[in-house]
Amino acid sequence: MKKYYLTPLFIVMISILLISCGGKKVMKTAPSFEPHKFNANQYVPKVDTFVVILDTSASMADKYGKKVKANIAKEFLSAMNQTIPELNFNGALRTFGNIAYVPDKSTLLVYGPTKYSTAGFGKALNAVKGSNGDSSRALARAINAAGGDLKSAQGPVKVIIVSDGEKMDQVPVRAAEALKSHFGDRLCIFTVLIGDSPAGKQVMDQVATAGGCGYSTTADRLASSGSMAGFVEGIFLSKPAPKPVPVAKPMDSDGDGVTNNLDQCPDTPMGATVDARGCWTYAALVLFDFNSAEVKVDAYPMLSNAVLIMKKNPDLKVEVDGHTDSIGPAAYNMTLSVKRAEAIKDHFVSNGIDPNRLTTKGFGLTSPAASNDTKEGRAKNRRVELTPVK
Repeated sequence: MKKYYLTPLFIVMISILLISCGGKKVMKTAPSFEPHKFNANQYVPKVDTFVVILDTSASMADKYGKKVKANIAKEFLSAMNQTIPELNFNGALRTFGNIAYVPDKSTLLVYGPTKYSTAGFGKALNAVKGSNGDSSRALARAINAAGGDLKSAQGPVKVIIVSDGEKMDQVPVRAAEALKSHFGDRLCIFTVLIGDSPAGKQVMDQVATAGGCGYSTTADRLASSGSMAGFVEGIFLSKPAPKPVPVAKPMDSDGDGVTNNLDQCPDTPMGATVDARGCWTYAALVLFDFNSAEVKVDAYPMLSNAVLIMKKNPDLKVEVDGHTDSIGPAAYNMTLSVKRAEAIKDHFVSNGIDPNRLTTKGFGLTSPAASNDTKEGRAKNRRVELTPVK
């Protein structure tokens, strides 16, 4: 009879045990933060020195959701530390609210200022323990002390405050305003709210606004690696200015100061006087009066330049090309242009140039160098040009 009752009881107990085991969920470890990895070679520092101010006051021992706020703050800073690339800037970590009612201990510098390193900052952050003490006055003292932490910085400086903002008055806001007054446009303040206290948010917003640049945000908004990357890049990193693309300088093969793409008369000899077209001419001074082939005496000094060039280049042969303005019949101007070319040749020969090195040609009114619509343009067209002959 005893055996009869024990058997069903055993079966029931086994069934309950199996059902209980089947209903339990397997606990999974929360995934660790996977930081965005910046390529340090693609960035330059946006900041000279930064100071993180971490709230360790008593209110940070309270829970927000299922976590203690102090732990949320440290997790946030750990994620930020893992995301920041090690560039050439300095960092510091300061806490506030450490010991109640002891002013000289209410804010402590636990890291830096020193050249920032992920390992160094992380070690200091891990060493921060406990949450106790006052918050409002302590935050103000921490902001004031940050001014000393930043005093040796030469460039832009940033302050990042991580706090729940609770049990605070306007004293930290006034401290932030004083810090901004000291550093001016070099300073930006960023605040990160831990929790969701409306009063705390109001204080953190006001402190960030006092900085004149920067902004206020929350740890909740920066929980993902992508949002954290944006936060870090905005504070710490800049893209370097693109290097100017070298522009190939147009060549000037004959060295006359007019590049090949604009030179209508290539191969002019070194030292020749050329016009905007790169042609060897002396149009800057009127060589001939209207309807005349007599070389003006005023032009002799300029023509001496051509004589000197030909003497320096004894193998150089030159074609002397005569031109006229557009007034008068074309046939008459053609004859006049030849006479002008012959007059310049005679001038060169009289100054020691072998006549066998010189030929002449007339172009009449067919090749103007300037507009014939003005008196000045017509005067420039009463000219000769010198063309090297190969």
